[in-house]
Amino acid sequence: MVPPQRPETGLRVTLDIWHPDCWTLAVTEETDAGLLGHGVYAIDGMATGRFTVYGETTAAVETLIATARDSELTESVWEADGSYPTDTAVSGSASRGIVVQYNIHNSINDALVSRGFIPDAPVRMHGGREYWTVLVDANREMVTERVEAVREEMNADIHISDITAAYSAKGVLPTDNLSERQREVFNLARQRNYYEWPREVSAADLATELDISKSTLLEHLRTAEAKLLGQ
Repeated sequence: MVPPQRPETGLRVTLDIWHPDCWTLAVTEETDAGLLGHGVYAIDGMATGRFTVYGETTAAVETLIATARDSELTESVWEADGSYPTDTAVSGSASRGIVVQYNIHNSINDALVSRGFIPDAPVRMHGGREYWTVLVDANREMVTERVEAVREEMNADIHISDITAAYSAKGVLPTDNLSERQREVFNLARQRNYYEWPREVSAADLATELDISKSTLLEHLRTAEAKLLGQ
């Protein structure tokens, strides 16, 4: 008996986002720490979000929290114990959980979710940008149209970094345990078909694009591959 074919399951999309009046982008651009966003909820007409602050040092984490408290874009910032339970690994040596209340009109969350973009992983924020991995029941053309609608509504700068099938027999590689740099290098290598045979891009070309040495790029790839394969 032939098993039924698996139905269409939509797409997994990676978005690189900037939008105005966003406290997360402001504080990560001003400091050396980053944020993981675990969800934003409308409470009493305000946006309330749960975040993990992470950094290479405790001082960097504390600086980001202080900067968030001082920001005109936040209403309140209070700390929660440790990191969020789903934080299997965060970049850096220090982390702390916070809850932040801010103007709901400055959140891009509803503009994305209302168009069917469902977060599939914590939102990563560092260097003044947000990186969303979302699931959407749409084809590529529809994704492009919906992203353009979000751009117009939020006056946002959005790049579609990657689009893959939401379901694949090959499985989806869990990149949450990679550092930001390892994830950047590995994702670029995948996007440029470095792992195809024959290869469509050389390690030297990737290194040039990232403005790093070839040896540094290969070291990032080796480390990322070892983590992904559980070695």
